[in-house]
Amino acid sequence: MKVSTALRAPEATRSNALHAGAWWIWALGLAVAASRTTNPLLLGMLVGVAGYVVAARRTDAPWARSYGAFVKLGLFVVFLRVVFSLLLGSPIPGTHPLFTLPEVPLPDWVQGVRIGGRVTAEQLVFALYDGAKLATLLICVGAANSLANPARLLKSLPGALYEAGVAVVVAMTFAPNMVADVVRLRTARRLRGRPTGGVRAVLQIGLPVLEGALERSIAVAASMDARGYGRTASVPASVRRTTNLLTLGGLLGICAGSYGLLAAEGAGYGLPLLGAGLLAAMAGLRLGGLRTVRTRYRPDRWGGRAWLVAGSGVAVAALMIGANAYAPEALHPGVVPLEAPELPLWPALSVLVGLLPAFVAPVPAPLRGPAADPGPGTASAAKEKA
Repeated sequence: MKVSTALRAPEATRSNALHAGAWWIWALGLAVAASRTTNPLLLGMLVGVAGYVVAARRTDAPWARSYGAFVKLGLFVVFLRVVFSLLLGSPIPGTHPLFTLPEVPLPDWVQGVRIGGRVTAEQLVFALYDGAKLATLLICVGAANSLANPARLLKSLPGALYEAGVAVVVAMTFAPNMVADVVRLRTARRLRGRPTGGVRAVLQIGLPVLEGALERSIAVAASMDARGYGRTASVPASVRRTTNLLTLGGLLGICAGSYGLLAAEGAGYGLPLLGAGLLAAMAGLRLGGLRTVRTRYRPDRWGGRAWLVAGSGVAVAALMIGANAYAPEALHPGVVPLEAPELPLWPALSVLVGLLPAFVAPVPAPLRGPAADPGPGTASAAKEKA
């Protein structure tokens, strides 16, 4: 009984809340795995893993409601990819024609581009696979947006990235807050017996949403100004030059290494470049933090559960990269000729590793209102009565 109690995930509090960076590393690991395959079965498993973890560990905060919007955006991306493939054609040769669209004649200087024409089954399947991969990437990012607290993520950034972090966090919170505003306004219109669909309803909802966004922007600017945002300390010129050199070189190394990891042919040089870039960037950020005079109140700790959550995402990415090296045919079903996708065993098991956060991350506490909050003295009073 004691062992099962120790292994059970505790209820999330301010002291044991999972580090926001762990959620982003986990989600990016799933995204890297999605970029390595076009198998719709594996992509569906990645979406299912992300959705299950979000359903099990998201809170009642406004940003946690944005996952559904990202899923809808992913479906729209698949639809848009298929539509563009039908209208503009595809370089994929096909031997199974489905139908023929009216073709628009184009001049000779745009050879290779067509509008309309014959549509084949191979072309349609290739567009579906390509759109599903991009949709899975968006859904993984949406999972990180739903699980990671943007304010706590900002507190965890190095001092040198504070200004840039504020801009990123404000941009990240815009979409979830806008989704929450739209849901609130549609609910209010439904309760008043007004329609929530159609062009007129969208226009009537859009103006209050825009007004709320402007009010939030003014409030954020006022609070930042009141807290002395932008104050810096003076540092020597040599330190500034060294910081710029290390940071720029590190970011270039991270970009090149990330491209190598995401590209199928660059796995050999991607990891060393990524490691060297991370070390240089961390050194530059450490030096750049000397000019920041801000302090952190109760910073988040990176504990054992954060390592497990982040490590599960990294493990999914590493296992999928390894599977792509020894079994590329299973991860990329054939389009010419058409082949039915099969579910490979070991890549599927590696995707299931991403479910670990649903069992080890702290369980979010239910949202409590003023009436449900027992107050500070209720617990002690209950103990005294017991």
